[in-house]
Amino acid sequence: MKNIKSILLSSVIGLSLLSTTSCTKDLEEINANPNFPEIVPTNSIFNGANRYLFNYTRDGWWMMRMSMPWMQYAAQNNYVEEDKYQYRDVQTSNGWVYLYRTANNYKDIIEKCEDPELSVEMSAYGNLNNQIAASRIMLAYVFDNLVTHFGNVPYWSYGQRENPNFQALKVDEFVTPVYASEEEIYADLLKELKEASEQIVETEAVFNTGDNIYGGDAMKWKKLANSLRLRIANRIKHVYPAAAAEIQDAISSGVFTSNADNAIHAFGTTNNDANPFWKLFYVGNRTDFWVNRSFIQLLKGEAGEFGFDPRLYKVAAPKGITFNAYTSNGYTNSDDMDDYPGMPYGLPDVEPYYQVTANINIFSKEFLKIDRGEVLIEYSEVEFLLSEVNGWDQDHYENGVRANMERLGIADADIANFISGLPVANEESVLTQKYVTLMYNPDESWNEYRRTGYPTTDILLMPGEASKRPHDGSAYTFTPLQSGNVIATDIPSRVRYPVTQQTLNPVNWSGAAQALGGDEIDKKLWFAK
Repeated sequence: MKNIKSILLSSVIGLSLLSTTSCTKDLEEINANPNFPEIVPTNSIFNGANRYLFNYTRDGWWMMRMSMPWMQYAAQNNYVEEDKYQYRDVQTSNGWVYLYRTANNYKDIIEKCEDPELSVEMSAYGNLNNQIAASRIMLAYVFDNLVTHFGNVPYWSYGQRENPNFQALKVDEFVTPVYASEEEIYADLLKELKEASEQIVETEAVFNTGDNIYGGDAMKWKKLANSLRLRIANRIKHVYPAAAAEIQDAISSGVFTSNADNAIHAFGTTNNDANPFWKLFYVGNRTDFWVNRSFIQLLKGEAGEFGFDPRLYKVAAPKGITFNAYTSNGYTNSDDMDDYPGMPYGLPDVEPYYQVTANINIFSKEFLKIDRGEVLIEYSEVEFLLSEVNGWDQDHYENGVRANMERLGIADADIANFISGLPVANEESVLTQKYVTLMYNPDESWNEYRRTGYPTTDILLMPGEASKRPHDGSAYTFTPLQSGNVIATDIPSRVRYPVTQQTLNPVNWSGAAQALGGDEIDKKLWFAK
């Protein structure tokens, strides 16, 4: 069965054929528009898919109203309901659609590279095996995003296209695809990443142009595949015995070894190709989001055991700075810690005091830079993973802190001073410093909290706990609101399936919901049990 788009397209083509049967070949060539090719080049699809992915997963909805505040990097004072877990269903419904659209684009690249009639043309844009491998890696990234948000989801695999449980993206065959299990998806993600790494031809470009992550560098794509495999295998190791071998194989196959390997999607300096976070503030004119007091307290050394962290200045501007100051870099950092109060998290109601810029901290000029790249995974995270894999190793722990600070441009002397005062490496210290690094990848920070329980309540303000407003010391209690049919007693364990699935794919949605014990935000996902 074809989808509606295919049916409509077929109808249009049919009408065109009926009205042009007398046209000559020469006339058809004259009417061809070279600016709108019939076959879109794979490098253009790849560039567009990557940009689309980050525009809609690092934006004001998918990130800034869920994982960014839930992990207490940001806080709101216009829509405090969302910080208290009462998100809008449109957020997750749209995110679901955006992720599947992106996945379909990567699948389209693969199909063009394997099509006998198109492959020669597509080979002009990069080695065909490399194009397929990079698309498989990005498909794994997208489906990892889906499964960690929802749980069981419809899934598609390059290597297991005939698996009856993997029906996603096959719109001509499956209008209502089954939901594959989390366990089966994770096993295949590891398989796909391993095979993609091995498929890469190291001596040839992935894409000649259009790769805004690595500029076509095949060796870096290979390291990315292995580093993502390390991340995923480590996440599921307590519920998936085969993960231990995957971890060791990923490491031996070659993971990131320096900041030069960081997977960061580049953005430009115009409105059209700017960082989505910058567009949120400067194009969308949103003033909803501020730096969270909980996170600022950690960086100031008022929480945890790490002392003052110079990354504070890379995260927050001093209070009283307006967005207009950014256009000319017109502010300097302050040594007075009172200039960094942070936005209190989980306030009972919108409070006028915290709607005044003079009283709270906006994000730093570095964080709101128009062309700031968005991180898929960075070397710092890999070092923290290696520390964990090696029994909370001290050297890898320190390397992780150093790598993130160097990436952010912290002065060498400040890095050395901070590292000299680090508490000894253990589960809590390593995972807390990993949490700081993952501010630039808050969805993964949320994954880590659900897997480990870190950072602890010493850092995060948890449901039912009391806090104080910094300006007058008055107390309030963080009280989550009802979301779906529950009031969470912890950070949400997942998000609900899109409401549209209940009507468009009711049988498979119902089965997935029942497998969870209910389609609610407090139902733990497989990796978190």
